[in-house]
Amino acid sequence: MAASCLCSGLVLSAAAGPHRDVSIRSSRDAQVLRRGGQFFKPVCSSSSELFGAGMVSELSCSRLVKPIGVRSRTSSGRILGALAPELDSRLLAEAPSILGIVRGAESKALPSFKWRRVLLKVSGEALAGDGSGNIDPKVTMSIAREVAAITRLGVEVAIVVGGGNFFRGASWVGSSGLDRASADHIGMMATVMNAIFLQASMESIGVPTRVMTAFRMAEVAEPYIRRRAVRHLEKGRVVIFGAGTGNPFFTTDTAAALRAAEINAEVVLKATNVDGVYDSDPRKNPNAMLLDHVSYREVAIQGLSVMDITAITLCQENCIPVVVFNLNEAGNISKALSGERIGTLIDNEGVDHFKIPKTAEVGKPS
Repeated sequence: MAASCLCSGLVLSAAAGPHRDVSIRSSRDAQVLRRGGQFFKPVCSSSSELFGAGMVSELSCSRLVKPIGVRSRTSSGRILGALAPELDSRLLAEAPSILGIVRGAESKALPSFKWRRVLLKVSGEALAGDGSGNIDPKVTMSIAREVAAITRLGVEVAIVVGGGNFFRGASWVGSSGLDRASADHIGMMATVMNAIFLQASMESIGVPTRVMTAFRMAEVAEPYIRRRAVRHLEKGRVVIFGAGTGNPFFTTDTAAALRAAEINAEVVLKATNVDGVYDSDPRKNPNAMLLDHVSYREVAIQGLSVMDITAITLCQENCIPVVVFNLNEAGNISKALSGERIGTLIDNEGVDHFKIPKTAEVGKPS
C-alpha cells in the first residue's frame, strides 16, 4: 500500500513495510525542497505514484508530513497516520536513506531568520506614496515583491493596513457632524479597500493571500477567525487583516498589536513615512536624534509619536517587540522581515535615553 503527499508541486510517496521507499518529485527541475536548514534537490519518481492510495497530505516548513482529510477507516489512512510521525522525527538524521534525497553540489544553507512569524503594520499614509492619489500602485507592488521574497524562504507574514489615505476619522469629527463612532466605522471600511488592493498586488505576482475582516463582508473577504488565520499562515499564505479591531475608538496600531498577540507573532513591524522614533519631532527640530533602541516605558511616558499607548501597552504585556522603519526606502521591508537591524527597536531592554526615574508613571512625563 502506498501513500502520496502532494503540496505545491512536490510529491512524497511512501510505501508501507520495513523497506520504505520515499521520494520527492517536482514539476520543475529547478524547484527545491527546504527542510532541516538545507536546500535539497528532489529525486524524480514515476508519475504513476502521483495520486496513489487516494490520500493527500501537506508538506510545510514546520512539519514534513501532516495528514489532512485522511479517512481513518481506510487501511491507507491508518498506514499514513502511523508513518507520518516516524518520517517527521527521522528526517533530519536519515534524510538520504528515508527520502532518497541527493544533495546537489550547489546546495547551500538556508538563511537564518530572526523571526518565523511576523506582523507587518502598514499605515494608510504610507500606501499613498507621494500623495498624488489615495493609493499608489507602485507602493503596493513594492510591498508585494518584498513580502514575496521573504515568504518563499519560510517566514510567515500577516499584515494590518491603516486607512488614513482614504479617510481619517479624527479630522472629520465635530466639524462635519459625524460622531466618533460613525467616523471610526468609515475608517474601518477604508482599511478594507486598502487590504483588497494590496491582496490584488500580492496575487498578481503569485503570492497566495487572504483578506480577513473584523466584521462580516462575505462577498469580498473572510471573517476573522483566529484559528483559521493561523492555519493560513502555516500553509504559506499571507494574511491581511482589515477593518481594525471591528470596534470604534481603537486605532489600527492597536489592531496590529491585538492580532499579533492572537496569532503569536514574534514581532510587530511598523512601516511608516519616517526612519524610526526620534527624541523630538524632526519636522520641527532639525537636530532631532533618531533612536535605534528604546523601551516601551520610554515611548509611553514620553508620549513619543510612534504608536498609541494602548498598542504599546498591549505589546509590552505580551512581550512583542516593535520595529519602526521607513517604508519608502527600497529593500527596507525585506530587511525588517528578515530580522536585520533597521529603524528603531522598541522592547523591554531599550536604552533609557531620557533618564526617566523608575518611579515615573505612564502618562506623566517627568
